[in-house]
Amino acid sequence: MKRTSRDIRTANRYEVLRQIIAASPTSRQELAAATGLSLATVATLVGELLDLRMITEVGFEDSAGGRPRGLVAVNASGGALIGVDIAETYVHVELFDLALNVLARADEDLRPGESRPEQVVGQVAAAVGSVVARAGVEAARVLGVGVSVPGQVDRDTGVAEYAPNWDWHGVPLLDLLVEHIAHPLYLDNPLRACAVAELWFGAARGRGDAVVVNLGTGVGAGLALGGGLHRGVSNSAGEWGHTTLVLDGRLCHCGNHGCVETYVGAPGIMQNLRELDPTSPLLHPGDQSATVDALARAVAAADPVAHKVVRETARYLGAGIADLVNLLNPEVVVLSSWVAARLGEPLLGEVRRAVARHALRRPLAATEIVLSPIPTDPVSLGAATFALEGALRSVGQRAAKRTAPARSRTAPPS
Repeated sequence: MKRTSRDIRTANRYEVLRQIIAASPTSRQELAAATGLSLATVATLVGELLDLRMITEVGFEDSAGGRPRGLVAVNASGGALIGVDIAETYVHVELFDLALNVLARADEDLRPGESRPEQVVGQVAAAVGSVVARAGVEAARVLGVGVSVPGQVDRDTGVAEYAPNWDWHGVPLLDLLVEHIAHPLYLDNPLRACAVAELWFGAARGRGDAVVVNLGTGVGAGLALGGGLHRGVSNSAGEWGHTTLVLDGRLCHCGNHGCVETYVGAPGIMQNLRELDPTSPLLHPGDQSATVDALARAVAAADPVAHKVVRETARYLGAGIADLVNLLNPEVVVLSSWVAARLGEPLLGEVRRAVARHALRRPLAATEIVLSPIPTDPVSLGAATFALEGALRSVGQRAAKRTAPARSRTAPPS
């Protein structure tokens, strides 16, 4: 789709604010250098953000041989953002200030058999209401709610097109949420959310090309190419978890056999354990979180079965990541989401060794493989940035409406 001048202006406004959040306080000159925009453009965008009270003037710094430079910083109290992480087994919601500091959190469990759209929507609405109440934030201060849902998502229509682990097809999720949540809503999936979180605050910050491997119940790869988020033509890029790893292998929820997800997602890890030791006390049937937690504790206690499970999981994961390294030649591969966080360094070490066995030497030499350093939930953080992007776009649309005929519907953020 061709980008309009308004789209470009919104993207520039978003990028300037992103830099201010990352490096407050900062000067207009530093923003121009960081974004590649002209100083005049940056000055105009900074003026707009000041008018919106998203940033504030905070004094001056000396400059060599010239006038002192004015400094700006994010106005943390200028609004609130909510990030919603809908996963296969839980709903996690965080409320942030404009500096993307967490002010409140809420969790709701999604038990087996409780994945009908109306049930999930009810859990999301309850958690959103909870964080607003806990933070003591006025509803009018909430600029938007970013919602991450697993699977393939149509951001334009707000439809969860396909979530294989729940057998969702064409669920009008945003329309269902609108009935319960009064704030502006923006829908995407965890692959994009994790990638944005790493670009803003994590291991991909300052990197041009990065892959964020999302390891949870489901598996995928968020892609940042050329310094920006890569979505693909239908917002479906990154479905690496449904690429074939083993011909005629394990049956996947998507209907195919041998997908990456069936060997390295949480249910796949449980299957790896079951095949190694069917009676293992580490195995908690029907409880992914408890099983992965038990594995992590057992690895720390030098349990041989747990070590074998992690090594076997890393063998599959390393082969899949080697494909990404050979194909995309990224600067960094980040292991993210709850499974990676809980298995931690033991998994990382085994994955690095497995990737080294399969990846070509030249691209591997340029790639760093790390755990996500983000201390909060990266999906909620990334989802909150989608709400911020949407808020900035809506400002541009309101300004445009003052000089153009009204339209029946506004476009979503790009």
